[in-house]
Amino acid sequence: MDILIRPCSDTDLEKLFWISRKTFKTAFEAQNNPEDFEHYLSTAFSREQLASELADPHCNFYFVFVNNSLAGYFKLNSEKAQTDLFDARAIELERIYVLAEFQNLGIGKIIIEEVVKIVRDSGKEYIWLGVWEENTRAIKFYENMGFVKFGRHPYYIGKDKQMDWLMKLELATL
Repeated sequence: MDILIRPCSDTDLEKLFWISRKTFKTAFEAQNNPEDFEHYLSTAFSREQLASELADPHCNFYFVFVNNSLAGYFKLNSEKAQTDLFDARAIELERIYVLAEFQNLGIGKIIIEEVVKIVRDSGKEYIWLGVWEENTRAIKFYENMGFVKFGRHPYYIGKDKQMDWLMKLELATL
């Protein structure tokens, strides 16, 4: 399996729009109120929102290709682009998504290893993320990768208030 990870640029907007909406819908549409879900999808994953994030030097998207096919993506936030902590010592892993047909191939582990490298190279001390408390599969994956729970925060899908676990991976422990 040939895997390539590369940063996204503003010329990748259409691919990012497509994969971000597709993976988010596949992962969460069935568990959410259709009206709330559609509202969230149309704002958080709009072309305008994604273009704004691509233009932000503190938001960094990366595509993951498997055998030259787009398989997933992830997003890292630093400094003021972080959604909660705003800790200069950390980078937030806000999104990590893999298309269904590429899941269970070890790509998530490869992505986390790349994120660790990126964060280490940037001189930061830890990675943090929020994961829906009902997403037990993702929680188990993050725990297996060394992340530990350190708090909770609300996350809204439309008007629906959900709770995320806050998890972090201290690079000094690796």
